[in-house]
Amino acid sequence: MTAMNKEKALKEAKRIVDYIEKPELTTAEKDRIVKDSIDNFNKNVNPGWLEYRKSVSTDAAFVEWTDSEEHFEDLYGTQFIDCLGGFGIYTCGHRNPEILKTVKCQLDRYALHSQELVDPLRGYLAKLLAMITPGDLQYCFFTNGGAEAIEMALKLARLATGGRWYISTVGAFHGKSMGAISMGGKGAYREDYTPMIQQVQHVEYGNAEAMETAIKNLQTVGEKVAGVIIEPIQGEAGVIIPPMGYLKDVRKICDKYGVAMIADEIQTGMGRTGTMWRCEVEDVTPDIMTYGKAFGGGIMPITGIIARPSMWVDKLIDNPWILGSPTFGGNPLACSAAISTIRYMLENDIPKVCQVKGDYIMKGLKELKKKYPTVLKGYRGAGLLICMEFPEAEVGYEVTRNLFAHKVMVAGTLVNAKTVRIEPPAVLEYDTIDYVLKALDESLAEVKKKFKL
Repeated sequence: MTAMNKEKALKEAKRIVDYIEKPELTTAEKDRIVKDSIDNFNKNVNPGWLEYRKSVSTDAAFVEWTDSEEHFEDLYGTQFIDCLGGFGIYTCGHRNPEILKTVKCQLDRYALHSQELVDPLRGYLAKLLAMITPGDLQYCFFTNGGAEAIEMALKLARLATGGRWYISTVGAFHGKSMGAISMGGKGAYREDYTPMIQQVQHVEYGNAEAMETAIKNLQTVGEKVAGVIIEPIQGEAGVIIPPMGYLKDVRKICDKYGVAMIADEIQTGMGRTGTMWRCEVEDVTPDIMTYGKAFGGGIMPITGIIARPSMWVDKLIDNPWILGSPTFGGNPLACSAAISTIRYMLENDIPKVCQVKGDYIMKGLKELKKKYPTVLKGYRGAGLLICMEFPEAEVGYEVTRNLFAHKVMVAGTLVNAKTVRIEPPAVLEYDTIDYVLKALDESLAEVKKKFKL
C-alpha cells in the first residue's frame, strides 16, 4: 500500500463510518450513497448482480438501509413488506426487539471468544438445542453459514460410519461450498465445478425405493455408504413436499444398511413449516441434523449441526477439532442471538403461528387460483414456506415485479421464477397479509392481461 492509497482509504473509511453513525442523513448524502452503491457493486462486487436483481425491479436506486418487524426500508424511507424473509432468515421478524436487546447486552460484555477459555453461551445453546430437537439428538457443533454446516455433517457421517459414498436427491440444494454443491441436485450450480466429490449418487426425491436400490447396489459391489442427505421439504427446488411416510421410510432404510441419515433443516427448521422441525411431522429422528437461517433470530449469522450420541465417535473426543475449527463458529454474540430466539419462539409458539398464518395465506391463494387459473397454475406449502407456480418463468418474474411495485417483496428460486416463494416473517399482521393478497390479486390481473392468458 502506497502512502497516497493509505491516505485515500482512511478518508473513505471515515466517510462511510460517518454515514453509519449518523442518526439522520441529508438528501445529498443519501443520493451519494445510492450512486456509490451502484458504482461499488459494478467495480468491486460483481457487475452481474445488479442486472440479476432486475428480476425484481429495473430501478437499482432501491438501496436497503433500515428495517423493523414486517418491513425493510430504502434510504428515502420507502417501506417494503417482506414476504421473502431472506429465504427464511426472518421468521422472528426484522430486528426483533426482544432478541436485539439480548444481543446488545452481550455486545456490551464481549463479542468474540478467546478460543481457549470456556465460553458459557456455547454450552447453554447446545443444551437448549438438545432440549428442543427430536429424539436423542445431543451433541452440537456451531458454524457460520449453511454450506459450512453441511460440510460438517458430511464429514461427521464419514467419521462415524467409515463409509465414503453419499446418496442425495435430484433437485436438492445444500449450499455452494465444494462438498455441499456435490450433494446439490441442480446442474446449473454443479456443471462449472465438475469433477467434485465423486462418490455421490442422486436419486429421485420422494422415492424411498430408489434410495434403497442405490444403497444396496453400492454395498453389493463393496462400496460403503456414509450418509443419506435430504431436505424434509425441498426449498430451492420450489417447495417440493414429499409424500407422507417418505422420511420414515428413509429412516428405516438408513437403519437397515447402517447409513447415517442427515436431515437438512436449515430452511425448514426453527418453526418455519409449522412445527419446530419438519422431521417431527413424521416423528423421525435423523442421525445428524443441520440448522441455520432463522436460528440467529434474523440478527446474527449462526448455523450448525446436532447429532445423536452414536455419531460422536472416539476420534471426535480424542481430537475435538478433527471435524473443523471455524474461528467464529459459536461465538458469544451469535449464541446470545440464538438463545434469545429459542426463548422467543417457545414463549410465543412461533411454529403454531407459522402454521395458522400459513393456512390463512393458502386459503387466499386457493381463491386466487380459482379467479386466475391460467396465471396461477398451482400453489403449495407448509406453514410459512409457500410457493406459487406459474406457466413459465417470465410470468413469474412479471408477478414479482408487479408485487414489488406494490411494495411487496417476494422472489423466485435462485435461477428460476416459474415458482415464486412466499416466505414472510411470522410476525406479519393479518391486515398486512390481507394487503399482500390484494396486491397479488391486482398483479395477477395485470399479468393475465399483459400475457393474454
